[in-house]
Amino acid sequence: MKLKKIIYIITGCIGLALGAVGAVLPLLPSFPFLLLAAVCFGKSSERLNNWFVNTKLYKDNLESFVKGQGMTWKTKIKIMITVTVLMTVGFIMMNQVVVGRIVLACVWVFHIIYFIFGVKTVKNTDK
Repeated sequence: MKLKKIIYIITGCIGLALGAVGAVLPLLPSFPFLLLAAVCFGKSSERLNNWFVNTKLYKDNLESFVKGQGMTWKTKIKIMITVTVLMTVGFIMMNQVVVGRIVLACVWVFHIIYFIFGVKTVKNTDK
């Protein structure tokens, strides 16, 4: 049980670090990594979870989505671009696997449709 908690904490810290880098770099989205950190901290430590949800990084990037309000277009676009780039690499590498390319293309299309129509869009609160 203790090993599981340690793994969650380590994974949460990695997610937090990548999310912090993603908040600065335009190509790397912070949202999925911060969501990973939130889940891991929530499952591992109440103290870490309370600290994380009170950080500016969490409030700026994740809070509105977790509350069910949605996410900004900027966040949606960053996520869609990153997934598109990563899936393009996989698509190119599967040049001999036609079924793999079809599955990857379908996943990509559903991903884009989900983020455009399935996730609520909120106005950017930055002024």
